[in-house]
Amino acid sequence: MKVMCIFGTRPEAIKMAPLIKAIEAAPELSSAVCVTGQHRSMLDQVLGFFDIKPDIDLDVMRPDQSLNGLMARLVTGIDEALADVRPDYVLVHGDTTTALSAALATFQRRIPLGHVEAGLRTYDLAQPWPEEMNRQLVDRMAHRLFAPTSRAAANLEAERLSGEILVTGNTVVDALLGTLARIDADADLRARLDRQFSFLDPARRLILVTGHRRENFGSGFEGICNALDDLADRDDVEIVYPVHLNPNVREPVFARLAGRANLHLVAPLDYVPFVALMRRASLILTDSGGIQEEAPTLGKPVLVMREVTERPEAVAAGTVQLVGTSPSRIIEQVNRLLDDAEAYGRFAGLPNPYGDGGASRRIVDALCGRVPAPFITLSASPAHPMDGGHFLPCRPSASLSAAGT
Repeated sequence: MKVMCIFGTRPEAIKMAPLIKAIEAAPELSSAVCVTGQHRSMLDQVLGFFDIKPDIDLDVMRPDQSLNGLMARLVTGIDEALADVRPDYVLVHGDTTTALSAALATFQRRIPLGHVEAGLRTYDLAQPWPEEMNRQLVDRMAHRLFAPTSRAAANLEAERLSGEILVTGNTVVDALLGTLARIDADADLRARLDRQFSFLDPARRLILVTGHRRENFGSGFEGICNALDDLADRDDVEIVYPVHLNPNVREPVFARLAGRANLHLVAPLDYVPFVALMRRASLILTDSGGIQEEAPTLGKPVLVMREVTERPEAVAAGTVQLVGTSPSRIIEQVNRLLDDAEAYGRFAGLPNPYGDGGASRRIVDALCGRVPAPFITLSASPAHPMDGGHFLPCRPSASLSAAGT
């Protein structure tokens, strides 16, 4: 069976990379990789690290493009790629414009679609925007729904979608564990990472910051910057903020925070250095989704600068806390963790509810018709009957049944 993986951004590439390598290792499957080319340099670095060579590169980015213009080019380009490759199955990931565009093009051609990281929900179409709508629409078109947790699977079951549901864990944990193993096994790589971050004072605690969400543009980033400016007054911390390339992020961040001695505004980091910084950090401030899934594996407390999250498992498990973008809330919770060892201890070191490193293997087993090994979601929420690696009874789509699996 020929499986085509379609993605465009660095986070998608990180989460799809271990799955692509697992597909390549399966004798029953052959792979084709189509990238759409958002954030080119960041995407290419991930592909190089994981030794993935795209078969098709659509290179759709244009200056000052609108989401509608991007989507129009994506649907057209992906449709042409599907006609050329003629895959038996297509895999997309997550909630991006690429994922939605690929799902539409695939659905129109009646090719079975698998959605990796299905079922995440806030049920608020404004947060995250437009990702919440993107993910819901992809799930409605998918033939198989690879849910990272039982809670995500329960969302899908409640929506009575036609696709088969399987709880797999999240492939980002597969990528993270593999990357940590490569760092630990490579003395030269560790030395390069030490040189890259030689400006950091090991006697100070590191706060790692990421922020880029559209819903935080404007007043949200003003609040985040005010909080970081205040936290930089502490002489026992250093703050590292890899600043996203979007001018809606860069302009307010550099206008407010440039020039602080212990607040380092750096260029976006390649994946491996970022993993090294996550491992080194005392705590992480972020509005990212993926970091909420990665950091618990490293035992790092995460404060999420959003009002809602489509990843409530981490909140329930106690590995992350929502703090929004209010400066006072961010400052209060960061200081609490830095100054109260007991509070920090309650936050750190809890089991990761998002994965055990076997998500890619479970997805490949499902594609090959094998019963996957169970993934039991480690979280504070009650066990769900879908935890166990079995598909729910499904209501097959007539069009997809006609296309075959």
